[in-house]
Amino acid sequence: MLTIIKHPLIDVKMAILRDERTKSKEFREALEEIASLMCFEAFKDLPTYPSDEIIKTPTGAAMHRTKLKNKVILAPILRAGIGMVDGIRKMIPTARTGHIGMYRDEKTLEPHEYYFKLPDVPNPLVVVIDPMLATGGSANLAIDAIKKRGFKNIRLICLVGVQQGVDAVEKANPDVKIFLASLDDRLNEKGYIIPGLGDAGDRIFGTK
Repeated sequence: MLTIIKHPLIDVKMAILRDERTKSKEFREALEEIASLMCFEAFKDLPTYPSDEIIKTPTGAAMHRTKLKNKVILAPILRAGIGMVDGIRKMIPTARTGHIGMYRDEKTLEPHEYYFKLPDVPNPLVVVIDPMLATGGSANLAIDAIKKRGFKNIRLICLVGVQQGVDAVEKANPDVKIFLASLDDRLNEKGYIIPGLGDAGDRIFGTK
């Protein structure tokens, strides 16, 4: 269920994110660009159909406009997941956006949900978005919250993760496809990914 998306442009931009000297503006820009690049692999199997809308090409030919069969809902985990939304939405401008609020207990490292709001769309593809897949706790909590609301078609897109987090999600939610730009080495004693890229939320919003 795991796909690691390898591409030279992603690798180059990932180095920008990993560099401790990168400022918030450059961090946000690189994050959005990687999210856009990941779309080509993460959504390559989405079904399409020729709609009733007719378009005319510059040569005068008439064609049916191609559209996605499934509606797409982007579900970023607050707050770091917000940093990837615009990059994905540039590729799927018709996607709607919800929000899932999570915070992590700094002592137990356990996640807690404090906010949940998704658009009311029948049978959509729900894409959970978070830059980090560490222990897998937040991802599983978000996925469980989505499933409890009746949604079934779910994918998880993260920038970096570790095997521990991947295993946790695959064990609890084997039906969810996972997409990463990098599978990193390990977690440290504070639950941070090594080598990782630091606290994505703080670096996106310049709060540290």
